[in-house]
Amino acid sequence: MTMHHPAMEAGRRHRYVPNLWDAFAFGLLFGGLILLVHGGHDTLAPIVSLEASPVSLDPARLPEYALRTTMRMLAAIVASLVFTFAYGALAAKSRRAEMVLIPLLDILQSVPVLGFLSFTVVGFMALFPGRVLGVELASIFAIFTAQAWNMTFSFYQSLKTVPRDLDEATRSFRLSGWQRFWRLEVPFSMPGLVWNTMMSMSGGWFFVVASEAISVGNTTITLPGVGSYVALAIEQQNLAAVGWAVAAMLAVILIYDQLLFRPLVAWGDKFRVEQSASGAAPRSWLLDAVRRTRLFQILLAPVGSVLSAIPRQRLQLPAARSAQAGTAGAGAWAERAWLALVILASAYTLWLIASFVATELSWSDVGEVVGLGLLTMLRVVVLMALATVIWVPVGVWIGLRPRVAERVQPLAQFLAAFPANIVFPFAVVVIVRLGLNPDIWLSPLMVLGTQWYILFNVIAGASAFPNDLKEAAATFRIRGWNWWRKVILPGIFPYYVTGAVTASGGSWNASIVAEVASWGDTRLTAHGLGSYIAQATAAGDYPRIVLGIAVMSLFVILFNRLLWRPLYAFAGRRLRLD
Repeated sequence: MTMHHPAMEAGRRHRYVPNLWDAFAFGLLFGGLILLVHGGHDTLAPIVSLEASPVSLDPARLPEYALRTTMRMLAAIVASLVFTFAYGALAAKSRRAEMVLIPLLDILQSVPVLGFLSFTVVGFMALFPGRVLGVELASIFAIFTAQAWNMTFSFYQSLKTVPRDLDEATRSFRLSGWQRFWRLEVPFSMPGLVWNTMMSMSGGWFFVVASEAISVGNTTITLPGVGSYVALAIEQQNLAAVGWAVAAMLAVILIYDQLLFRPLVAWGDKFRVEQSASGAAPRSWLLDAVRRTRLFQILLAPVGSVLSAIPRQRLQLPAARSAQAGTAGAGAWAERAWLALVILASAYTLWLIASFVATELSWSDVGEVVGLGLLTMLRVVVLMALATVIWVPVGVWIGLRPRVAERVQPLAQFLAAFPANIVFPFAVVVIVRLGLNPDIWLSPLMVLGTQWYILFNVIAGASAFPNDLKEAAATFRIRGWNWWRKVILPGIFPYYVTGAVTASGGSWNASIVAEVASWGDTRLTAHGLGSYIAQATAAGDYPRIVLGIAVMSLFVILFNRLLWRPLYAFAGRRLRLD
């Protein structure tokens, strides 16, 4: 017969008694659900309701608009995560899939948001005719296209640089492909993926204006949100309204930084390759509060059990292989047949594009667009070089100091989220009053929203840099340029390449809005491929839209094939933590 001490029984009963932290957690949870239901209710309304309640510059409407915009961005970020895990894993684990998926990813990140909207708005509206939901899905998809690519590149880069000793350890324990994916590859990718998710969420603000307030031919989309509010304020030259929009953005960014990203950074820190006593681990007051709850943790325990059981399933997935292993394992004829199939499919796609473009355009038009593409490429190269020189040292300095990174995180998110579109009117006024050349002085606007990809990835790389290597460098007194060349730059190089690839593609994308800036009736246009696509989109000229996007995609693919892909291979071959 088992005897229970009264004190032990009282302790068990005490576990089930809610405390103040439980009240706080449940209040936060139900408050979020209420906001979710309230914001989602209007998506089921008839589309005529958008005309009945047009966007207003009344600051009192901004909380509602901020809620709608944030919900769209959160929905897009969830879709981006699902896409990242599936697409990035397939590209990293299958050499044949990699031959197709990575160039395709280069194309996708170079296609501007306006290009996606040009061909998807009508389709999404047809799925839910007469309902706001169709327009909402088009907006979410547009934001998704501004978020997913850098997350996918980050995950792909992490899978390609998993330390060999860790991979061999999982094989020694005979983990299945599914278990290896969730117990090694996903945790190893977490530091970079968390920072890139923050960058995606923040970078999505740059294209919120384009996704919530845009005209494509005869189709007009004006959804309630911060983006459409900013577009209306710029159109009416209302600086006070622009200021209110910036304040609303800052408030939203601070809220989701505290409730979402600060807990993610603190949680993701446990997935570092090594843990050392040196350095302060990032913390989150929200995680601390949840750990102090009683009833809340008991109710969440079944959910945690289900989630923890998923990685334990012994499902078989293909393991990531190097390019050499893939070539040796597959037959030479099979490799050649697959390559021939890819080339034929690419040639057929190019033929379809050329046939469509040739219905209205000639070779002289193609030559003009290629020349404009060279101008935009020159801007991208110069701006990327400047961003690298500025932000790599800053990112290393921040990433090696966890306390500084914790304080800088919300500021960096705000700067990354700050839509460059808001700066455009001031740039227009300055350029007009000083008589400056738009071809030169509109160029920096291209990198305002994309330079942060480099900063965030370098911070992630420096934050994940092993402390034992830092201590070894200090012990051997490696300082100055030797420290940069032999210690930190090799350590952050894979992360930098990921940031540079996405920043480069994002700069091409941003040229659509940066090479055409306006303030009221004053409109400045720089010569380039971005302004060409923007003007064709506004006119609903689909042959020119297709030609512009095809040429931009070709430039990005060549740029990545000749520069970034060799650097990726170098990072995977020489800079793995073996």
